[in-house]
Amino acid sequence: MITIVGIGPGRPELILNAGLQAIEAADLIIGSTRQLASFPQVSEENKCELPKKLLALKDILLENKTKKCVVLASGNPMLYGIGNWLSAQFEEDEVVIISGISAIQYLFAKMKLSQNDCYLTSSHGKVPDLELIFSLPKVAMVTDDSCGPYQLAQASLVSGKSKRFLIGENLSYPNERIMWYEASEVPDRKYELNVVVIIDA
Repeated sequence: MITIVGIGPGRPELILNAGLQAIEAADLIIGSTRQLASFPQVSEENKCELPKKLLALKDILLENKTKKCVVLASGNPMLYGIGNWLSAQFEEDEVVIISGISAIQYLFAKMKLSQNDCYLTSSHGKVPDLELIFSLPKVAMVTDDSCGPYQLAQASLVSGKSKRFLIGENLSYPNERIMWYEASEVPDRKYELNVVVIIDA
């Protein structure tokens, strides 16, 4: 059995009890170095580093088909997460998905900002529909180095849309940083793991 566990934005206390129970019962836990480090109580011999290629992950899971395998996912596995891909690779009865709190949910709650009527998207590995994004009153997205907060802010200025940007980095971690900016004020720098909320100014 394969269980995909959403571990939330990062801090172990934010994982749902069902996810913790699945991790404790697992024979093999697969995740990134950062994710695995969140579970020091798990024996190192039961941990496996997430391979860079998804097909290699599928091979590992097939090789361990008789074991209870857990694949760790940041946030919610079904919100631009690995759950979408893995659930398409195996039969329905072979995969269980335990949701987690997404970094987007965490940021909205932390800032007491309503998530109602918010459009969710991502720029990870794809070019987002900027025309659509800037036509909407409230958008939340996870970004990457190619299309991050600064690039989005500059694109909004070019579009002539008046927008404000809420940028949350390393959410739930000790080095968390959350800042509001006008589009023209968003710094041109490297951003850590981040979520961007774009709203009408």
